[in-house]
Amino acid sequence: MVDSDLTQPGRFLVGCNYWASHAGTRMWADWDAQVVADDLKALADAGLQVLRVFPLWPDFQPIEQLYGGGGNRVEFRWGEVPLADTRLGRAGLSLVAMDRFGQLCDLAQENGLRLLVGLLTGWMSGRLYMPPGLHGRNPLTDPVAIEWELRFIRAFVGRFRSHPAVVGWDLGNECNCMGSASREQAAVWTATIANAIRCADSSRPVVSGMHSLSPGGAWTAADQGEWTDLLCTHPYPVFTPHADQDPVNTLRTTLHGTAESRFYADLGGQPCLCQEIGTLGPMIASEAIAADFIRTCLFSLWANDCHGLFWWCAHEQSHLAHAPYDWCAVERELGLMRLDRSPKPVLGEITAFRRFLDGLPFATLPPRTTEAVCLLTQGQDQWGVAYSSYVLAKQAGLDLRFAYVDQPLPEASLYLLPCLSGLNILPRRRWQELLARVDEGATLYVSLADGLPAGFEPVVGLEPQSRERRREFEPITLSGVSGEPTLPACGSHRVRHRATHAQVLGTEADGSPAFTVAGYGRGRVFYLNVPIELYHTSTPGSFHTEGAPESWRVYRHVAADLLAGRAVSKSAPALAVTEHDLASGERLIIAINHSPEALVDRLALSPGWVWSEPLRGSVGADGTVVLPANDAVVLRVKRG
Repeated sequence: MVDSDLTQPGRFLVGCNYWASHAGTRMWADWDAQVVADDLKALADAGLQVLRVFPLWPDFQPIEQLYGGGGNRVEFRWGEVPLADTRLGRAGLSLVAMDRFGQLCDLAQENGLRLLVGLLTGWMSGRLYMPPGLHGRNPLTDPVAIEWELRFIRAFVGRFRSHPAVVGWDLGNECNCMGSASREQAAVWTATIANAIRCADSSRPVVSGMHSLSPGGAWTAADQGEWTDLLCTHPYPVFTPHADQDPVNTLRTTLHGTAESRFYADLGGQPCLCQEIGTLGPMIASEAIAADFIRTCLFSLWANDCHGLFWWCAHEQSHLAHAPYDWCAVERELGLMRLDRSPKPVLGEITAFRRFLDGLPFATLPPRTTEAVCLLTQGQDQWGVAYSSYVLAKQAGLDLRFAYVDQPLPEASLYLLPCLSGLNILPRRRWQELLARVDEGATLYVSLADGLPAGFEPVVGLEPQSRERRREFEPITLSGVSGEPTLPACGSHRVRHRATHAQVLGTEADGSPAFTVAGYGRGRVFYLNVPIELYHTSTPGSFHTEGAPESWRVYRHVAADLLAGRAVSKSAPALAVTEHDLASGERLIIAINHSPEALVDRLALSPGWVWSEPLRGSVGADGTVVLPANDAVVLRVKRG
């Protein structure tokens, strides 16, 4: 791992994605150094630290293919001008564009800003940009296109590797949108470009730049993590499955960026940066609500071991007539600043958060404590299951990590195996390894969707009687769980069970076991007969509205013994709490209100802990905290 502010554990950076305020994607063709200088000064004055910038591919490598008889390729030129016999010329790079990028670097350095450079910017805001000579070629698989990409990388990175303003090299903006590729082709392309960057500059991290990563897709977090140093998320609710269901200032949506970033980081084995985030304009949220949203996201990403937040994007683009702004309405009202550079409330929140970080008595945040591993299996919607499991865990008061069944099984005291689906589920060898952990004392939680697991009764303590399409939707009552919550009878199928050695904690309407616990060696196995996580994945309002099912009580019950090891406990499901061990022997408590309503809760101290000096907000002697809507307190406890 290259040592960098971007990848340093516990380091959190705030920034934005930048196109010049007067020109958007035409900033290099319509270069105005004074406008760029004024933009950067305003952004630096607002406390931003990093700008993600984009050398638009056809502006920087404006090569054209010349043909001879029979359509045979002859050579590449700059229009009619032969490529210069220089390092940059042989790479087809424009000397004018390279000089303008150098000016940008110098202006950033003058203003104390760092630049994360999106190298192969061929996709931007819904438009594909390619050098004229490469039109019609797939930039991810075509050997001619890749040859010129490598020349671009080698020359561009070689030219700017000595500039102190550059903090990292991004493969490019969402390059997985530039063309189609199989998983193998995507991995080879990523490795090829990443290694070319490292050959030109081994001192800075290589950043993925990709979004929409999925264990079952062509572009996966595991593959990106294998070849790059830093993963990234672009968590827009409108474009992410299952995220566009609730208001942006409520629990599901304010946890979206954090859940997806942890999903990528854990499955990819690399740190993760929230590289693009925003509300996509006033049709999604007012300026005031957008500010509440980003305040919550800032604290949540910081508290959960993510590496920063970059807003999309710096300036409004509603005055621009060229594509993609002429095509796409959603690209026009996304700025931190208005056309006159006056700040929107979102920018005020980012500024305030940066000042808060600067005032802390430590430079880096220690990692949060976690109690559980959520193991994602074959045949299921891994992101949907992971997302809901993450939110339920936060509601219950615990923190989890993710792993996939084809990866090594992490050590944990609690394993969550939610929504078993399909015929394969997980390999026998992984199942046996997991059961060995339970036999040694770990706790296992399993919920069933339509899966057909093997070796069921000896582990769960239930003998399946019959399986059928679910016809009955009477609520399930969990009489053996605190609060005696009821859960919806959800899922496509139902299995009727008879208890053998399991203790029944909840039943279906006809008395059939629905939630049980059974001993297994020195450990325990909890079983839930409905895929409650998938219910929340697909049901709007199911986390935050009045009368929503209190499914989080299942997670709290399963993790009760482990939660006793925390310094504090909370009650309100909208309050997310992380704990961090400080070098001083104290423990940091970050409590975030993910609700658009003010919240009062009591943080009960475990025996042996006392309150210390708070760092943000306050706490009563009895642990009472009063939190405004979408806000946070940062507290300290010490051994008493």
